[in-house]
Amino acid sequence: MSLTLHGYWRSGAAWRVRVGLALKGLDHASVPHDLRLGEQASPAYLMLNPQALVPALDTGEGVLIQSLAILEWLDEAYPQPSLLPFDRLQRAHVRGLAQLIASDVHPLHNLRVLQALRGDLNASEAQVRAWIARWIGVGLAALEVQVARYGGAFAFGDVPTIADCCLVPQVYSARRFGVDLQDFPRVVAIDAHCATLPAFQIAHPDQQADAS
Repeated sequence: MSLTLHGYWRSGAAWRVRVGLALKGLDHASVPHDLRLGEQASPAYLMLNPQALVPALDTGEGVLIQSLAILEWLDEAYPQPSLLPFDRLQRAHVRGLAQLIASDVHPLHNLRVLQALRGDLNASEAQVRAWIARWIGVGLAALEVQVARYGGAFAFGDVPTIADCCLVPQVYSARRFGVDLQDFPRVVAIDAHCATLPAFQIAHPDQQADAS
């Protein structure tokens, strides 16, 4: 099966999928779409993803959208190594960790929201930064508690899961926007551990061909 990932080097959502692909050792082609130039809104890309968002994964049998849906498909199509625990309650906990980031934190500071704050609401850069820090801080505070309950070397236990695919890009975003991480030591420690692993290194934005 031939896989093609449509993404952008600094997209947190596309990064999640790159981590999942790397953890599973799956080769794939990459097609970049520069979000700063609005390439995700081109007619050709809208045929793939009507949301005009990245990522989209062309599986050769169809095009998938939404990073968590893509990660779960990868886990079903390529079961080993698994990105979800076998136990159904543990799977639910891992999905909750992932969705905490992907559904409740990341959407509030992605590019289109920041553009709307600046362009539609005339927010100053100081106000935009305060907005970003507020919502990332709230999310990471909750994540810190959950990681204390369920984490080990990784966000849940001692093997990487879809929760880590989401955690690492989110910590990167927090640092990029200058969010103080001192109150989230467990989250920071997991990010540091992931950074030592080849799969996470390969998926890092700086290693992508379109990085700039």
